[in-house]
Amino acid sequence: MNYCLAVATIVGALASSPSYGQGVAGIGPAKARQTASNVCGACHGSDGNSTQAVNPSLAGQHADYTYKQLMNFKSQGGKPAERSNPVMAGMVAGLTEEDMRSLAAYFEMQEPKPRSARDPDLVRLGRAIYRGGIMSKRVAACAGCHSPNGAGIPAQFPRLASQHAGYVESQLRAFRAGERANDPNKMMRTVAAKLDDREIKAVAEYIAGLR
Repeated sequence: MNYCLAVATIVGALASSPSYGQGVAGIGPAKARQTASNVCGACHGSDGNSTQAVNPSLAGQHADYTYKQLMNFKSQGGKPAERSNPVMAGMVAGLTEEDMRSLAAYFEMQEPKPRSARDPDLVRLGRAIYRGGIMSKRVAACAGCHSPNGAGIPAQFPRLASQHAGYVESQLRAFRAGERANDPNKMMRTVAAKLDDREIKAVAEYIAGLR
């Protein structure tokens, strides 16, 4: 989706989109586009399609989820941020809540670029875990929360389809180690704690190829 079409689409959706929330209409999509390009673009791509596996793609991600993550990177009321990341802390420091909502809505409207899995053996294992879980370890199927095609469930569980395998792997490892702890009710930490390195890599590889 090109910028002009993206902006036109967002303008038409402002009146009905819950992603913008209270007070965001005053910011508008033009500023969101500018901020995405000037602030976010170097790492995530101006259209949200990151070209670096270390940085997540944001295109097509549910706005509520992206907004929550941005808020979690920011210190609130003198308390440490829920997600510790020096780079992201610097990025969100100058953004208001309205800026973050506007950015989240902008990225949700962008077209995600499909990726592909590379290792057939890992894909087979990853598919089995993603679709059916691991009964012996009491690991639930990923599809139950993130949907069979990786589309996720808005406001609850993020879209995973076409995400970088490297990024998914790093986040699962972070959940397993407790380094990332902003998951509601410890859901992801509980799941990741039961996965070994190969299982994590396999799930990440399979997710990269979802459409």
